[in-house]
Amino acid sequence: MPDTNYFAHESAYVDEGCIIGVGTKIWHFSHIMSNCTIGENCNIGQNVVISPEVVLGNNVKVQNNVSIYTGVVCEDDVFLGPSMVFTNVTNPRSAVNRRGQYAKTIVKKGASIGANATIVCGHDIGEFAFIGAGAVVTKNVLAYALVVGNPSKQIGWMSEYGQRLSFDVNGIAVCQESKEQYKLYNAIVSKLTT
Repeated sequence: MPDTNYFAHESAYVDEGCIIGVGTKIWHFSHIMSNCTIGENCNIGQNVVISPEVVLGNNVKVQNNVSIYTGVVCEDDVFLGPSMVFTNVTNPRSAVNRRGQYAKTIVKKGASIGANATIVCGHDIGEFAFIGAGAVVTKNVLAYALVVGNPSKQIGWMSEYGQRLSFDVNGIAVCQESKEQYKLYNAIVSKLTT
């Protein structure tokens, strides 16, 4: 293997045409397919498949047994839990070639997707959203939203630190871990600057 600024375990495969950032680690039995772009300081767990032309930002954590299909973009600081999966075609059939009909899915900065969750293609996940383990996402998810279930439904809001937010009558919540404040207005959450 030529000198690189990233680490790939000897059992991993990295196809030609990939751009992989400094400090990224690719672990056992993973396959990074052609023309992927992976940012700096990412961690790609065991038995991960990243299909052609996928884009991962910086500091993305991909846990074991995850498949990331063509059409997926993950922004910086995204967490993909063990065995979660993306789809890329809404109506797959074995006998019908749908290559080139991949629906785009964007996972925005700081979002977390729990173990065994499924993200049906063509639906975006908002910044710092939190998808519970086993959830099946069939529609767009708002920034800071907490969604669970099959099909998933929103049951609350999460802070950037992954703490559940409880809003007062004025629409203000404080993250118990960071002490940062958030505002809920017209069903949209934003972090207040200090």
